[in-house]
Amino acid sequence: MQPPKILQVIPALETGGAERTALDIGDAIIAKGWTSLIASSGGRMIDQLTDSGNQHYLLPLSSKNPFTIWRNGNRLASIIEQENIDIIHARSRAPTWSALIAARRTGIPFVTTYHGSYNQRSRLKALYNSVMARADVVIANSGWTGDLIASRNPWAKDRIVVIHRGTDFAHFSKQAISKQRLEALRQKWSLTDEHIPIVQLARLTGWKGQETVIEAASKIVEGFPNARFILAGDEQGRSNYLSRLKQRIAEFGLQDHVLLPGHCDDPAAAMALSELVVVASTQAEAFGRAAVEAGALEIPVIVSDIGAVQETVLAPPAVAEDRITGWKVSPGDSDDLAQSLRHALGLTPKQRREIGKRARKRGQSNFSLQQMCEKTMAIYEDLLASSGKNQSPNV
Repeated sequence: MQPPKILQVIPALETGGAERTALDIGDAIIAKGWTSLIASSGGRMIDQLTDSGNQHYLLPLSSKNPFTIWRNGNRLASIIEQENIDIIHARSRAPTWSALIAARRTGIPFVTTYHGSYNQRSRLKALYNSVMARADVVIANSGWTGDLIASRNPWAKDRIVVIHRGTDFAHFSKQAISKQRLEALRQKWSLTDEHIPIVQLARLTGWKGQETVIEAASKIVEGFPNARFILAGDEQGRSNYLSRLKQRIAEFGLQDHVLLPGHCDDPAAAMALSELVVVASTQAEAFGRAAVEAGALEIPVIVSDIGAVQETVLAPPAVAEDRITGWKVSPGDSDDLAQSLRHALGLTPKQRREIGKRARKRGQSNFSLQQMCEKTMAIYEDLLASSGKNQSPNV
């Protein structure tokens, strides 16, 4: 019998947690001797995908046009029949509607993963979001996300499985990052040994909180003149937002203190270069991988106290000072963020390193790439066994 074939469906492969997870699971599928296929509308990560042996189908899956969604469902059904796909796994709402059409038409098992909290302010939006809970198995990337899914879709409660987003602790390791990679970023960002880099890695959009970081920076640079805030992220067409951030930097006279370098191709090196990592989201992060990745590199984090950070970051007053892995602040509160920045920067480098070491140790126990892949593969195996489709000796 042929090895099982798994088709993942995602809008695009530009950058982000869902995209990275799709590639990670694709690699795990291949490592097991199975066949991995990914359908998307393309993007800068395509070379990574194909170089590791994944097959790619180019479809307009980023479109939210109802007619295109319906057509994509037909196209996916054709791929399933042509390739003899065993399981389809969707990772975002619009393409999940297409995947649902294809799964129903072909009768194969259907999996979804919730990578976000998805705003839901109307009945129409609730219907649109509900497709993510209509699979045979609904993977939540945190316990917080699982509770959210169940509260919105109580009829799907028994289908929800929590699998925390996994971080590659070998890749996100100071030992794995060469001096050349660090020096390349230092030069690109015009940093010297005297500077104190504080990094935020997030696409440029209002709810990621870049404006809050800029306001907080204006309140601490007098006391910490060597602080350099690196707000690295792709504007993704939001030129008006980028212009506003530049305007705010100019208003505060922070041109020498805040940098907007655009997309960062080497997030591990960017975090390793930093003294602190900031996650300033004003809306709930369903998981918040940046906080875990920073911890993997033994860098303390300051995060907005919202969403899944209750699971990923240990902070006072919930834990004693000798157990903390970072600090939590009120979302959108630049005063609170500035206060935490002052506190963190007032510690000695040794004290910050101790906090970072605890973060890495805790992350390895709870948020590893290996556990994420093993638990996801176990779901595939269970679905294959229950469906009786194409079981190989590896299943």
